[in-house]
Formats: sequence, structure tokens, C-alpha cells
Amino acid sequence: MKNTNAASPEQEKSKAVANIGLRSFITVICILTAALFLCGAMSYILPQGSFARDESGAILTDTYTEGEVKGIALWRIVTAPVRVFASEDALTVIMISVFLLVMSGVFNLLEKTGGIQVLIGRILRRLRDKGGPVVCLTVLIFMLFGSFFGMFEELVTLLPIIIMFMLSMGMDTMTGLGACLLAACFGFSAAITNPFSVGLVAQTADVSPAEGVVLRIVFFGIIYLTLCVFLMLHLKTIERDPTRSLSYAVDCEKRERLDAESPAEVKNGGRLFRVFAVFFLVQAAVLILVATVRSIAGYAIPILAASFLIGGVIAGLLVCDRVSDVLRHIGQGAVSMVPAVLMIALASSVKLVMTESGILDTIMHSVILLLEGKSKFLALLLIYLLILFLQVFIGSASAKILLVMPIVMPITTALGISPALVILAYCMADGFTDVILPTNPVLLVGLSMANVSYTRWVRWTWKLQAVVFLLSLLMLLFGVVIGY
Repeated sequence: MKNTNAASPEQEKSKAVANIGLRSFITVICILTAALFLCGAMSYILPQGSFARDESGAILTDTYTEGEVKGIALWRIVTAPVRVFASEDALTVIMISVFLLVMSGVFNLLEKTGGIQVLIGRILRRLRDKGGPVVCLTVLIFMLFGSFFGMFEELVTLLPIIIMFMLSMGMDTMTGLGACLLAACFGFSAAITNPFSVGLVAQTADVSPAEGVVLRIVFFGIIYLTLCVFLMLHLKTIERDPTRSLSYAVDCEKRERLDAESPAEVKNGGRLFRVFAVFFLVQAAVLILVATVRSIAGYAIPILAASFLIGGVIAGLLVCDRVSDVLRHIGQGAVSMVPAVLMIALASSVKLVMTESGILDTIMHSVILLLEGKSKFLALLLIYLLILFLQVFIGSASAKILLVMPIVMPITTALGISPALVILAYCMADGFTDVILPTNPVLLVGLSMANVSYTRWVRWTWKLQAVVFLLSLLMLLFGVVIGY
């Protein structure tokens, strides 16, 4: 008999997490629209210019020629978000848009059928009596899902279960937040094959997702150890004095209700576990395949999209009674990602306007002259800080990638900086601040689930964020020094 369970309260909360909030959407749309018109206005100030390019499309730095100032027509600016789907970047924009719709649809299916809950819940229950080490294993599981599959919001829906699990072992809510919320975010940021960051940046740079994977694996290990040490020190602190926990008062109330609110086993959990375990093993194999086989690396995004869609539909048919349920779950997830497609179109249209007005190469020439003779690390640091700044206003990884990477990649190539280091710098700047910036809705939803105030959260994590920031810079410096 197949799973026909109604969505649990935790799964219902996922709607608030997975969907793009209206306020966030409007904010990003306004910022990207302003950037679009700003680029149009710059065409009336900056002269046109152009570089010669080699067969691969890389600019030849000594071939820049400058033309006259010639502003772009207003109608071209206004229609750019539509015309981008017929531009030279149309295939990339369409592939990324379809990819996001498919991934969102399949992840929504996993949530609504209880697949993720069963997978992680069963693993943790088997380790319930292992004490402190179970925290490190929980962190590893969540980080791996984030690092390999780009899952963050989807994993945060499991936060109430993880908190109950930690409380039942004599720990506190903050430990649950660290093992779930922090781990999922840090895994997403210390990405190894994350298709939403590594995959998309590699796509815009026209390189294999495997480019620089060794350094990313090393960085993943460093971040994992850092988070584990942070949580172990926290556990030692509250073991000596439980009242030092920032969630002590809340935890006392939660423990009184723990038995009554302990989550029940999902119906047909065994079947769900087997089906989705195989699903993720297959997707892991596909990720490794596209990351290591150079001949298909250029098709990584469509291959991953097709793999997730086909695998997701098959898994859905095996755990749902009706085909309509599978289509509904996937459709709802895809619809929730439509605002992201609009953001992608706007972000891509910024480059289109700069290209059509002839100022894109002019801007790149100015940046190259500014950075010429400077260290590669300084250039990487500026890119890192640029992404970090944009992260405050634009949470969407794909929107930031299509906004800045078409400009950044040619510049870094001209400066002799490898795409591997650019990918690493982007992932670092894009992800870690998701669990410190109050503009991120996922953080706020997670804290509300845990009943922990934002100020207490900042008090608990700011030192960790400072350490991660320093480690990120040191890793970039190390990459430059060894010529990675």
C-alpha cells in the first residue's frame, strides 16, 4: 500500500520556507530594475568599446578599441527582460530557468510525501543513544545534502524534528539549530557539486563543474570541523551549567511537552526510505558523472534537470496512490519558483542592455586597468566583497550569478585567475551570510520554528561567522599562492 498521508504541520510550514516571499521578491525586482535602467543611463555617459576575442570567447586584453558615446533607445531597455529569451544567452537563461523549476518541483514532492523526513529521521533514530557524536553525524548529513544537492530551505523544514531529537538526548534548542539550520546553510556554502551555485557558475564560465573540486572538498572538510568544534564547545558549556544555554527557559517548557509532541512514524515509512534512498544514490551518481566526465560536463544542467525529473516522477509514482498527486506536488513546487525565473530574466537583461549599448567591454576594460598589476588575491577579495554586498539585497543565487558572472568571468580570465577560484569565492560569499542576515526569510522562519529571537541567535553565532569569514579569505589566499 502506498503513502497517502496528508502533509504534516512541519511539511505545511515548508510552504512558507520554500516559496519566495512577496516582500523579498518585490525588493529584488526593484533592485534589478534599477540596475537595468542604470545601465541604460550609463550608455549616455560611457563610450562604446570592444575587445577582440579568441576562439573560446575569452577577451584579448591588448585589443581594446574605444568608440563614441551612443545611448541605447528606451524601448530596448523596457523590452530587454523579454528579448533576453531571443538573445545569444537565451539557451543559458532557458536551461537555468527550466532547471530551477524542475528542482523545485521534485524537492516539493520529497517534502510533501515525507521522503526527506523519513530518510533523515530513520538515520538519526538508529543513533539516538550515541551521545555527542550523533551531533557531528547530524551535521555531516545536513551538510552533505546542502553541498552536493543544493538543499537548504527544504532541510530547514525538518528543524522541529531535529530540535525534539536533540532535546530528547539532553541537549538544547540551540544545538538543534546548529545541527540543522547552520549545517544545511554551511553545506550549501561549502559546496562541492551544489548545482545551484557550482553548477550555474560553471555553466556561465563554460567549464566543467569538476573544475577546482579538490580545493572545494578540502574547504568542506575545514568548515565541517569548524562547525563541529563550535557545537562541541557549546555542549560542554551547557553540560557544566545548563542555564547558560540561550534557549534554557524555552527548553524547559519544550521538555514538558516532548513526549506528547514526539513526531510519529510516517505511514509506509519503510517504503519511503527505500525509494528515496535509491533516488538520492542515483542522483549522487549522476552528479559525480557530470562532474568527472569532461565530454558531458558542458551539458551538466540539462542532464541534472532530466535526471531529477525522471527520478522524481518514478519515485513519486512508487510512493503515491495517484498520478495526479505526483503531478500536483511537482507542479506546486515548480509554480513556487516562477518568481525566480522572472528575477533571472531581469538579471540577464542587464547584460543584454550593456552588450547592445556597447558599454560592457568598456566597463570590463576599466576594471582590468584598475586591477592590472595588483595581486590576484586582491581581485578575488573584491569579487568576494561584491557578491557579499549583493547578498544583502538579492538572496537568489541564480539571479546574482547571471547579474555579475558574465562580467566577472572575462575579467578574472584576463587577470589570470582560474575559474575554480572564482567558483569558490562565489560560493563562500553567496551562502554563509544566509544564517546571519535578517533579510533572509529562511532564517527568520527557522528561528520562529525554534522560538529563538534574532538577537539571541546573533549573540550565539557571530563569533562563528567571524571565524568562517577568516577561513574563507585564508582559503582564497591559499588557492592563489599554490596557483590553483
